[in-house]
Amino acid sequence: MFAVTAELRDRFGRKHDYLRVSVTDRCNLRCVYCMGPEGVPPLQHSDILSYEEILAVVKAGAELGMKSVRLTGGEPLVRKGIEDLVKKIALIPSITDLSMTTNGQLLAEMVLALKRAGLQRVNISLDTLDPQLFREITRCGDLEKTLEGIRAALDYGLNPVKINVVLMKGVNEQEIDAFVKLVCEYPLQLRFIEYMPLDAHDRKWKEKYLPLEVVKEKIKARGYVLEPCAQNSGFGPAEIYQSPHLQGTIGFIHPVSRHFCESCNRFRLTADGFIKPCLYWQEELSVKPFLHDGRGLKEVLQKALEYKRQRHTMGLNLGDDGEIIKARGMSKIGG
Repeated sequence: MFAVTAELRDRFGRKHDYLRVSVTDRCNLRCVYCMGPEGVPPLQHSDILSYEEILAVVKAGAELGMKSVRLTGGEPLVRKGIEDLVKKIALIPSITDLSMTTNGQLLAEMVLALKRAGLQRVNISLDTLDPQLFREITRCGDLEKTLEGIRAALDYGLNPVKINVVLMKGVNEQEIDAFVKLVCEYPLQLRFIEYMPLDAHDRKWKEKYLPLEVVKEKIKARGYVLEPCAQNSGFGPAEIYQSPHLQGTIGFIHPVSRHFCESCNRFRLTADGFIKPCLYWQEELSVKPFLHDGRGLKEVLQKALEYKRQRHTMGLNLGDDGEIIKARGMSKIGG
């Protein structure tokens, strides 16, 4: 009999009910803001958690009140049998929200199996609608494959389909209008995301940083009336707007200019078995010694609350590089 036995609440009063699970550190793209052009050394297969081990952590979290699980990578769809993990997590009664973040390159061919397994919704990373620029940003991707994945996700009823756009000054800022037009034509949840100073390979992040308040004003200047709307799905930090002109919505995620730490409700599980209380800070706790001990896993999650800081300092001083070099980059943490 499955039962929720407690909840995860830190010393600042924040309740944690959202677990982001990286199922692999491997990816079929090499996006410029995620890794250097040479890629990153992959983890050994023996270091990666098995699906059974991931499931054990998810079940421990669910017993402590976790309601939402998002599967990430790397790119989660490159891991063989991912639909089997989706199915097993979907069978946990208290997990009411099961989603995935993907670059969409493999989504069209896998979406039906994922939907049947129990995946409810999907976030698709898409930073440009220009095929040549797509190849430059991803270093090896095919724009049409991601667009096919978006269409397939809509056709098979993954709801909502969210599009994540990392805006970069001098790179893709000229495409704001094109992305808004996309939401005029399709019922998508578009989310613009500020460029984040997370990885040591990118010491010139400020040259690409674009505050989203500027973007919002540009959209309004085009005649769109943006009306705040309730967070109708998901557990994330997006500031969401609707408009009579749009089939979908437009969201803004401000990790640099407007920290949302006061409402943080998430932990991250890395592919090699560490709980990270925060994307930015280095603290992490290994779950591997407790993978066959449900009580021990719950204690690790509760212990992680003690390492949860009140806020991060990402971009706190935009005139300074700040603390960019971290123990892990995004590709090793999971988005």
